[in-house]
Amino acid sequence: MKRTTRLAGDDFAAVVRAPTFCLGVRCDEERVIGVEFLEPRPEVTPQNALAAEAVRQLRAYLEDAESRLVLPLRPAGTPFQRRVWEQIAAIPVHETRSYGEIAGALHSAPRAIGRACGANPYPLIVPCHRVLASGGRLGGFARQRGGFLLEVKRWLLAHESG
Repeated sequence: MKRTTRLAGDDFAAVVRAPTFCLGVRCDEERVIGVEFLEPRPEVTPQNALAAEAVRQLRAYLEDAESRLVLPLRPAGTPFQRRVWEQIAAIPVHETRSYGEIAGALHSAPRAIGRACGANPYPLIVPCHRVLASGGRLGGFARQRGGFLLEVKRWLLAHESG
């Protein structure tokens, strides 16, 4: 088994490699606190049973986009953000929605939906990458309009389209 290390300053319970990025998992023994997209780095061996289960599920998803991510999440966000995240969590694999479509369902504005997406502490579990701008444009991702995170969004959408 490959030896893994923990980088100074990180508080991840695990880090798992994806093809072009890594995923940092923050959790305690009972609930996932957050998942973070990371530039490539060494993996971190799961620090507890929940981290090990999160790594198992994330690896399964990275192998097969049809794999479901079902993990206990620590409650987070405002009531509005939680409603947005519920809508996003209901988007099936291989499908996308626009910020406007979600805004219409919640009687809100597309920008408010975008802000809620950017505040999502559980990417992949709550698949904000499936939310696009009008006309199928990528829009932003995790509060970024370009760079590394937009490349992650492109990879995730391509992974789910195959």
